[in-house]
Amino acid sequence: MAFSTGNSSGGPMAEINVTPLVDVMLVLLIIFMITTPLMNHKTKVELPRVTLAPTSHVDEKTAPVTLSVKDGGQLFLDDQLMSEGGLQDRLAVIAQRKPQPLLNIRADRDTKMQILKKMTAIATQAGMLNVGYVTIRPKPGDQK
Repeated sequence: MAFSTGNSSGGPMAEINVTPLVDVMLVLLIIFMITTPLMNHKTKVELPRVTLAPTSHVDEKTAPVTLSVKDGGQLFLDDQLMSEGGLQDRLAVIAQRKPQPLLNIRADRDTKMQILKKMTAIATQAGMLNVGYVTIRPKPGDQK
């Protein structure tokens, strides 16, 4: 309903009555406050406890292997220049280590994504399970 404010313009009042809105919100708040504690799970489950025997290979720290890919397609495995065939053979040998080291792939900023996809496929075909990509976190204020 619109009432006149007593102005000579006689137009409708443009203010909204928020009292019903506040009432509805308070009722909803009370309903949620009552129903939320009832939604907890009542079934308590005792999970099994396990003690792990220490193994020798868990304590060993293996250094990650780094594969660097230049923009032109040159491959460097731990700073040694490699061909694709030599890379796959070398990664197959590294994949046999226990525990298997992490393979970090570093690439130039302008390296095509197709090359990185190909290097990842070569690594997984060689048996590498842990493959990661190395990037640099941008500094605040850097645009590119």
